[in-house]
Amino acid sequence: MRAIVVRTAGGPEALELVEVPLPRPGAGQVRVRVEAAAVNPVDALTRSGTLVEAGLMAPREVTGIGWDVAGRVDEVGPGLVEFAPGDRVIGLRDRLDLSLGTYADRVVLDATAVAPAPARLSAAEAAGLPLNGLTADQALDTLGLAPGSTLFVTGAAGAVGGYAVELAAGRGLRVAASAAEEDEAFVRSVGAEWFVPRSADPAEAVRALVPGGVDAALDAAVLGVAALGAVRNRGAFVSVVGGAAPTPLRGITVNELWVAADAAGLARLSALADAGRLTPRVAGTLPLAEAARAHRRLAEGGLRGRLVLTP
Repeated sequence: MRAIVVRTAGGPEALELVEVPLPRPGAGQVRVRVEAAAVNPVDALTRSGTLVEAGLMAPREVTGIGWDVAGRVDEVGPGLVEFAPGDRVIGLRDRLDLSLGTYADRVVLDATAVAPAPARLSAAEAAGLPLNGLTADQALDTLGLAPGSTLFVTGAAGAVGGYAVELAAGRGLRVAASAAEEDEAFVRSVGAEWFVPRSADPAEAVRALVPGGVDAALDAAVLGVAALGAVRNRGAFVSVVGGAAPTPLRGITVNELWVAADAAGLARLSALADAGRLTPRVAGTLPLAEAARAHRRLAEGGLRGRLVLTP
């Protein structure tokens, strides 16, 4: 079968399309025939060697690329009864120490990282849900806010930020969302009560809307201490990018979110998508063989939603 791998870290040209043996699922695993795989910033960090340099993954001779997948189960491991061949699923490969990722014709995942796909979404739409949706959902869990609390979301028009706004509103939170001015209509449509232009000073703009500061911030745009200024004393802050959390000034509880595959969480997100309470966004689709082109486009920035590779 075909797969995209990296043998020498570098730019998009480091992505190689190779033939590899068909993987087989072990106990507690499923093999998924990939119909769509989202292209995420972490994929570029893996490809470039940045994660090795940061000590987040060990050097490997061959590194698989891709976290997100939507497709159909085509083989189940011994004794597994939760899934059967033909089931439409979404899944998340959250381990970096593997030679195969989701940029491939097939991928083997633990059943604990897989859930039924949303029936109302196409494979391309569903492929952007696992990593970005779980990141937003688990960040909100980390903050632990009660309904009626106020939350500032940075990067609210991005893939993680957009889900964060929508999930937060669904939890009964009052959301101030920061994005480019042209994205105001979108962030309001997914549940933002207040809009903060990206060009504004975040702390001043948020405090003008919520005197004294919001109860918490979810920093998807890596603003760090600038976003921390919008939070009240002894509030809460979560960064969704490792290593980007600011110093916990003014008694604010600061956390970094390291996303983890979770079948139950994926199932909840899938149900929300089927109920029309999560809004997928696909920036475009490209064939698997054009992964390098997708990474070049990702590096240019300005995408709304995720590019998706389709075998």
